[in-house]
Amino acid sequence: MTGAARPPLGILAGGGTLPAQVARAAQAAGRPVFLVGLEGFAEPAVLAPFPHAIARVGAVGHILGLLRGHGCTDLVMIGPVRRPSLLDLRPDGAGAKLLARIGRAAFAGDDGLLKAIVRVLGEEGFTVLGAQDILTEALGPSGLLTRAGPDAAAQADISRGVAVARALGAVDVGQGCVVQQGLVLCVEAVEGTDAMLRRAGTLRRPGPGGVLVKLLKPGQDRRADLPTIGPDTVAAAAAAGLRGLAFQAGATILADRAASIAAADRAGLFLLGLSAEEIAGSSG
Repeated sequence: MTGAARPPLGILAGGGTLPAQVARAAQAAGRPVFLVGLEGFAEPAVLAPFPHAIARVGAVGHILGLLRGHGCTDLVMIGPVRRPSLLDLRPDGAGAKLLARIGRAAFAGDDGLLKAIVRVLGEEGFTVLGAQDILTEALGPSGLLTRAGPDAAAQADISRGVAVARALGAVDVGQGCVVQQGLVLCVEAVEGTDAMLRRAGTLRRPGPGGVLVKLLKPGQDRRADLPTIGPDTVAAAAAAGLRGLAFQAGATILADRAASIAAADRAGLFLLGLSAEEIAGSSG
């Protein structure tokens, strides 16, 4: 006797290729998928191989109706989405009610807002999963992954970056920063990592390049918006003149690991996964 077919995994897709990676992993495990691409963020070519629809971020009723209509009860939210202003959101009727249920969290940092969204989706009968629950090999490991490694100066910049990133995360501002020769060149806020790295390139000092540090926010819900590094991040770091990237091991999605490592090796950058003990030691 065959088991009952599993309901499709719903994927709320932002930008980049991660939504497709999650979809392929689910399909490989024998689970159908249905993607809702968020208009203006999801890339049509990424969604094209899978059953999908496009919806405006504020069209909450339409999005929930699509998911329910395709039998989805488990959801993954994956891919970068630039947070719209409330004026740009233009919520539909269901969206307005959802905002009312979210309450003050709508004006909080990204993690506070995402926690509230996860809670409300649960009240609507959906279970929100982390991308790492589907992409079981997605999380970056601890240790050095590349041929190049940090010297003593880069290690000092990493320690400084860890302290800054943890302070940023504690007030729900961002997940990363760039440090060069002990100076904090820039911190990640609403603009996201790629824009921060472009800014870092305009602020770099002469001499040894800086480092990017990305960490999970203290107390962050791991089901949404995990720190993410991929080949594009490595390319942007190289263009900004950085020497390497350090990330929280076991809590950072390393998208397309082989390609990310290869890109770092070509550019002479290091990729370093920081253990919980190393992070505690740097920020303590």
